[in-house]
Amino acid sequence: MTTLSQPLQDKLAWLAEGNTHLLKVILRGLEKESLRVGADGKIAQTDHPQALGATLTHPHITTDYSEALLEFITQPHTSVDALLGQLSDIHTFTYRHLGDEVLWGASMPCMIGADADIPVARYGNSNTGRMKTTYRIGLGHRYGRAMQTIAGVHYNFSFADELIAALHARAKSPLSFQDFKTQSYFDLIRNFRRYFWLLVYLYGAAPAVCRSFVRDRPHQLVPVGGDDHSLHLPHATSLRMGNLGYQSDAQASLTVCYNNLNTYLKTLCGAITQPHADYQAIGLKDAHGEYRQLNTALLQIENEFYSTIRPKRTSQRGETALNALHARGVEYIEVRCVDLNPYEPLGVTAEQLHFMDAFLLFCLLEQSPETNSNEYADMQENQRRIVEQGRDPNLTLLHNNQERNMHAWANELLAGIGRAAELLDTSADSNAFSDAVNGVRARVADPSQTPAARLLADMQAQGKTFYQLARDLAEQHAEYFKQRALTKDALTLFEKLAKQSLAAKAQIEREQGLSFEQYLADFYAQYTCCDKPKFDCL
Repeated sequence: MTTLSQPLQDKLAWLAEGNTHLLKVILRGLEKESLRVGADGKIAQTDHPQALGATLTHPHITTDYSEALLEFITQPHTSVDALLGQLSDIHTFTYRHLGDEVLWGASMPCMIGADADIPVARYGNSNTGRMKTTYRIGLGHRYGRAMQTIAGVHYNFSFADELIAALHARAKSPLSFQDFKTQSYFDLIRNFRRYFWLLVYLYGAAPAVCRSFVRDRPHQLVPVGGDDHSLHLPHATSLRMGNLGYQSDAQASLTVCYNNLNTYLKTLCGAITQPHADYQAIGLKDAHGEYRQLNTALLQIENEFYSTIRPKRTSQRGETALNALHARGVEYIEVRCVDLNPYEPLGVTAEQLHFMDAFLLFCLLEQSPETNSNEYADMQENQRRIVEQGRDPNLTLLHNNQERNMHAWANELLAGIGRAAELLDTSADSNAFSDAVNGVRARVADPSQTPAARLLADMQAQGKTFYQLARDLAEQHAEYFKQRALTKDALTLFEKLAKQSLAAKAQIEREQGLSFEQYLADFYAQYTCCDKPKFDCL
C-alpha cells in the first residue's frame, strides 16, 4: 500500500469534505503544431495560405518556427470536449485550403534537406512581424533549422481563483492573493519538474527519426532492424525531449531557478541581457546590414529557453513575457513536454488531457520544497534517462540522492494522482479523470503498451520506415478532416477571422512610426528586472 505524504493527505481530505466545487472550473487551452508536407513528402515550400488569414494577427491559426510549421491555438475552455471540438474545427477549416498538402502527425519531421530547404516563418513588414522573423533567423544561426521542424502540443492550464483563494485562507498566508497565487504556481512548477518524466514515459511518441534529420549531426541512434532509413534508440520514448530536440549545449550552462518569481526573473533576465561569446561570433548583422539575430546574448527572448513548463501571464503587444509576469504575476502555466500522438487526428486525446488535469492538481497539492543544485542536476539526469531509456523494464531514476526503480516510483505517483482524479470526478459528476488514471496503469506495468513502443512495433510489423508509417497515418487524418463537416456558423466565423486578421496586419504595418532599431531598443529596455538586487537561487 502506497503511503501519501501527510500534507497531501490533509489537502485531499479538506477538498473532499465539501470543497470539491472549487475544482469545477478549470481553464484549458491547446497550442498544437504540425508541419505542412507536400506531395513529394518534403516540407512544403509554399507560403502560408492567405485564405487562412495573417499569421501575425490571427487568434487561432498561425505559424511557429518555420513558415511550414502551422500552429493552432484554441481559446480557453472549461470543458475538455469543447476544447477538442474547437481544435477539430480549426483543423477542418485549414484542410479546406491546403490543396494536396497534409499535416504531419508526428513530432519528429518528415524527410528534410539542408537548412536552406527549411523556410523561416514570415510575418510581414511591421516591426512586430520583423522581430518575430528575425528571432527565428537567429534560432537558425544558433541551432540549425532542423530543430525548427519539430512539433509538439502545449497545454495551457489554470485553476479557478476560488480554489487559490480557499488555499490562501487555509494556509493563513500573509502574502497578497496575487503573490500567493504566483507562489502556488511556482510550487506546482517545481513538482512538475520533479515528476514530468512520468508524462514523457506515458505519452512519449517519438522514439525514431528519419535519417535525414540527423544528417551531419553527431548522434548515438541505431537503425530500426534492417531499416537503414530510420534511426532510433531501442528503449527511447521521446527523442524530441532529448539532445536531438529542444536542447542546447549553450543553454546547458543556464540554471533557471523556479523557487519563486524573483529568482526566475533574475536568471532569465540575465540570460537575455548578458553577451554570449558564441553568439557574438555570429554577429548581430550581416555585411548588408540585415539582422542575423535579435541580440548576442545567451537568449534572444524568453521563449528561446526550452523549458518543459513555463509560468505565463497574458502580455500586451510589444510587452515582454517577463515584464508581464513581473507586473501582474502568474496567470496560468504552459506544459510543453507533450509529443504529438501520430495515431490521433488531433495529436492528443480527451483521456490524455483528463490525466494531465489530475497530474497538475497533484503537483499543486503535494508539498513542494525549494530546489537546490543537487536536485536540479538529478532532474536533468532523469530527463535524459526517460528520453533515451524510458522503456527499459529495469530503468532506475534518481530520487532523494538514491537510485529508484522507475516503475515503483510511477505507481506511487499514480496513487496520489488517482486521489486527485477522484476529487475532479466528484466536482464534474464524471468518471473521466479516474478512468484516465486507470487507463495508464497498464502502460506502467508493460512498456510495450506505450505510444513509442507501438510506433516501433508497427514499423517492423508493417515493414515500413518511420517516414512511411508517419506519412500513411497523416494521410488517414487528412482524409478524416476533409470528410468532416463544419457548421455554417463555424465556417462563417473562420472566414471572418481570416479577413479580420489580414486587415489588422495591414493596419499595424500602416501605423507603425518607429524604426526597427528603435523598436528593438524600446523592447529590450523592458528587462529592468536585471537592475534589481541579486536574489539567491541555486
